[in-house]
Amino acid sequence: MVQGFRQLPEKLPFTLLGYRTTVCTSIGANPYLLVYGTKAFIPAEVEIPYLRVIMEVEINDDDKKVRPRHFEVGQLVLKCILPHQVEVKGKFSPNWQGPFIVKKVLPNGALYLKDIEGKMAEMEINADVVKR
Repeated sequence: MVQGFRQLPEKLPFTLLGYRTTVCTSIGANPYLLVYGTKAFIPAEVEIPYLRVIMEVEINDDDKKVRPRHFEVGQLVLKCILPHQVEVKGKFSPNWQGPFIVKKVLPNGALYLKDIEGKMAEMEINADVVKR
């Protein structure tokens, strides 16, 4: 905070930024939005791309270095043991179970898995919780 009134001119820009970016409850908007027509970005958001910044700049997947995950029928994968599952037994229990064989690949990013003995899994599994 300010130690004396002599530091007030140095702290004024920060105070104005806080005032101009705070939402007024009576109108549901902040002064910055009303004047400039866009939301104010915190300086850290410009350096580190948040989802809001990415959506406004329209960065595609190649710029974000996102690699799509493709699975094929017959491929061996490991399935993640999620915290709410019965197999979780504590801190030192394994995080992955398997191997499983990909039985069927669905277009929405889901997989049907079967174990090595050939039993079919009773439900489809999201591709985000498996790895090669």
